[in-house]
Amino acid sequence: MEFETARGPVSPGRNAAILNELRKEASPSDILRRHLALEEAIYRDSPLVLGNRLVLLEDGPATYKAMFAAIHGARDHINLETYIFEEGEIGDRFARLLLEKQAAGVQVNIIYDSVGCIDTPKEFFDRLRNAGIQTLEFNPINPVNVKKPEWILNNRDHRKLLVVDGKTAFLGGINISESYSSGPFSRSRKNKGKAPEAGWRDTHLQIDGPVVAEFQKYFLDTWARQHGPSLASRQYFPKLQAQGDAIVRAIGSESDSEDHPIYLTLLSAVSHAERKIHLTNAYFVPDPQLRKALTDAAQRGVDVRIILPGKTDSWAVFQAGRAHYDELLRAGVVLYERRDAVLHSKTATIDGVWSTIGSTNLDWRSFLHNDELNAVILGADFARQMEAMFARDQAASSLIDYEQWKQRSLFLRVQEWLARRFEYWL
Repeated sequence: MEFETARGPVSPGRNAAILNELRKEASPSDILRRHLALEEAIYRDSPLVLGNRLVLLEDGPATYKAMFAAIHGARDHINLETYIFEEGEIGDRFARLLLEKQAAGVQVNIIYDSVGCIDTPKEFFDRLRNAGIQTLEFNPINPVNVKKPEWILNNRDHRKLLVVDGKTAFLGGINISESYSSGPFSRSRKNKGKAPEAGWRDTHLQIDGPVVAEFQKYFLDTWARQHGPSLASRQYFPKLQAQGDAIVRAIGSESDSEDHPIYLTLLSAVSHAERKIHLTNAYFVPDPQLRKALTDAAQRGVDVRIILPGKTDSWAVFQAGRAHYDELLRAGVVLYERRDAVLHSKTATIDGVWSTIGSTNLDWRSFLHNDELNAVILGADFARQMEAMFARDQAASSLIDYEQWKQRSLFLRVQEWLARRFEYWL
């Protein structure tokens, strides 16, 4: 197995030293080494990169605070790719900051999804463009403006990526939206005079270090595939020094590609799990292969736990996911539903050594129809942080008891049946 940094493959001697350290960390079972080998084998287009510092960000307020700080400190460029860029208090603050940086000579480039931003007024993006910010609408709803022959309305850019100066990257599940202005234990300030809304529970990741160059490549590739205008010349790939000791892989999927690397990577990690699989996911409509991998793992003694929404913004996806509860519960998979929050996280940790955070849901849409982006992290230290976060979410969730689940009403069963008929398109 060979590792890379921003300057390319490490020397054979350094490579051997790294593996020796990993073997010590994995002792006595060498479980980390086995996951590293599997990760290397399943997907070779993006390297495992050493030397990164990670900050786990829980919910909107903490994420926005970190993003605003990074934007304030930008000196060369800001690349932002998002599914939703909503007009409102949060969106307007982002817009003001980006306009300020553009006026100060920092080049700002934005990719936003046409469907995700369908409710955002055209004038909102016009104001950014008129100030010199480069904007690109992903697969515009209006096909008159489409140049690419492979354009399909159903293919969307679901990524959430911010790259600042080519040195710092943010990614995860959090859009630019008022929905995230409050955490899961508070209430949204939207809709004054109406009943308070539950906060949204989501997860994001800040990365500093050599792997940021890989995330930058994904942004620039999307810009090129969507035939965006020529970008201003900037130092998009500065020389990057090690900032920490985390091993990270940037892994993206494209809606117009037959490859599904995020899905295959997760499926491989689940299929080879030895101890535990802890998943948290917002939109859970697993395909037959993933269901089999999860049930097989539970039946061979792996502790499989999944935290899912107890309330959602998508009735159809919610019910289609519940249609699979019976099969999973019978196999020994432990299911929870999050209380008092709209769960939007897309995270996983496996065997205490393999973790992922990103935009990818466990549904057909994410695997087949969307551009998605995840970080895969190998190492016990970060996995411990993920496990602690999972434990907090589990404590705020309700266990789905199989005997009680079997007694659910005919009305609920009919809803599940109907939603499952359309799960491929949800």
